[in-house]
Amino acid sequence: MSKALVVYSGGQDSTTCLFWAKNHFKEIQAIAFDYGQRHLVELSAAKQIAGQASVPLSIFKINLLSEVSHNSLTDNTMEVESDQPDYRPPNTLVEGRNMLFLTYAAIFAKANGIKNLVTGVGQADYSGYPDCRNEFILSLNQTLNLSMDYKYQIHTPLMWLDKSEIWQMANDLGVFDIIKDQTITCYHGIAGDGCGKCPSCKLRNRGLQKYLKSK
Repeated sequence: MSKALVVYSGGQDSTTCLFWAKNHFKEIQAIAFDYGQRHLVELSAAKQIAGQASVPLSIFKINLLSEVSHNSLTDNTMEVESDQPDYRPPNTLVEGRNMLFLTYAAIFAKANGIKNLVTGVGQADYSGYPDCRNEFILSLNQTLNLSMDYKYQIHTPLMWLDKSEIWQMANDLGVFDIIKDQTITCYHGIAGDGCGKCPSCKLRNRGLQKYLKSK
């Protein structure tokens, strides 16, 4: 396979996918989005890591998500929930985000002669986000192919991995320290181990401890 475009955020999962793509494709680019997220430091991390990896990164601003979606990642007046409720998705769900990101990525990819899209979604450690499920990715892949008459392939290397297995992949790729120290997964925008209290940090750190115990 020759070219791929990575949907990139500067977080643990997308950074792991960035380096996975470097091992699987001859040429890769990355795309990121300023969608009104409360912590633009994520994009600073994305720029830094993409630069270290020698991967061209394009960042685009899209306002729709912050203007119409009511969630704690784009609305500074909402508190990030410390625990995930059982009866509904967490308030960190940004409705339609992955669908929009992949659609924009597909448009960019076709304009640049790229057919492979890489995204870090997964449902093994399911967080209640419907647009991280495999059935959604398969459906969107077909829709993108039909809508643009172009044979895309969406790659989801983390789809069936839990967080400890994603840490294992980072180590196998030789980027464990980059993932651990430089990525931003925390919902409060704190690099590395993060705040330790938000659901994203708890999931990340629980996976790290499981991985370290297995070594």
